[in-house]
Amino acid sequence: MATTTQIVFVDDLTGDLLPDGGETVHFALDGASYEIDLNQANADALRAAFKPYIQAGRKVGRQPAIGRRGRPTRHHTAAIRSWARQNGHDVSGRGRIPIAVVEAYEAAH
Repeated sequence: MATTTQIVFVDDLTGDLLPDGGETVHFALDGASYEIDLNQANADALRAAFKPYIQAGRKVGRQPAIGRRGRPTRHHTAAIRSWARQNGHDVSGRGRIPIAVVEAYEAAH
């Protein structure tokens, strides 16, 4: 037996089935992003409601993603190890330097 899955979109505001003219509208407010499925009339009404605020506001770019710290260079790790030993931290000659030691080094410099 074969099965068929049908996806039906519903206007999130009215609960009515969306014909082919419906759309998903994306918007953001107070740092939260939203999307809503609307028929064309409701999508137009939402845009009309936002229009004066959009015209008075400023468009901003996306916030940059917070990335991981880059891997320290060999020269930099040697300086951290030397500083750590001089300041009573226990570090090995090879391998990863504990983050607490790196943070202490950065705080001191």
